[in-house]
Amino acid sequence: MANKNEAKKPNIFVRMGKKLKETFSELKRVTWPTFPKVVKSTCVVLGVVVVFLLVVTGINQLFQFLLELLTGIGG
Repeated sequence: MANKNEAKKPNIFVRMGKKLKETFSELKRVTWPTFPKVVKSTCVVLGVVVVFLLVVTGINQLFQFLLELLTGIGG
């Protein structure tokens, strides 16, 4: 039979503290992007979002027009 002390985990606070310490040590090794890179990436993301917004809005308007044409409901 295995020894009870070997199978027992440390309490939750010890494990959380260890995990937090590991996380901070890992974050110290991260290469963070420069501010201009962050701004450029943010602009690219916003541009893509606006393009998709326009595409989805256009498709929605097309379907709305076709539905009104088929059913005769509306304007």
